[in-house]
Amino acid sequence: MTKQQRLSYRYSNCFKRTVVEAIEKEGISLESARLRYGIGGSVTIQKWIRKFGKNELLNKVVTVSTLEERDELSRLREEVKQLKIAYAELALHHKLSESVIEISDEMFGLDLKKKYAQELLKHTKPKKK
Repeated sequence: MTKQQRLSYRYSNCFKRTVVEAIEKEGISLESARLRYGIGGSVTIQKWIRKFGKNELLNKVVTVSTLEERDELSRLREEVKQLKIAYAELALHHKLSESVIEISDEMFGLDLKKKYAQELLKHTKPKKK
């Protein structure tokens, strides 16, 4: 089997500027510019606008927050980080405990998972003479 070769298009800076200029001056959408000029990628023109354009045509997310909100956000992020660490340690401890129980089951012939209390009482009672 032969691999299919993908075509890679390289556009000149002049062509890129022409496309960006058409979008800025004519007010056409990115999708219609992509179809008009035969550009394959959906993000390609956005990259060109960042590089050659005025950047006002790209969607921007602006968040407005107070100092207290930012402090709260950073505190919550730190708390989440600490909780993830604690959870990882707890999960590791749980896995280790299960392994110890399984090894004990094999070594002593017990069924600690199902009958832990009964088996514990049976083996810890002092033997009478």
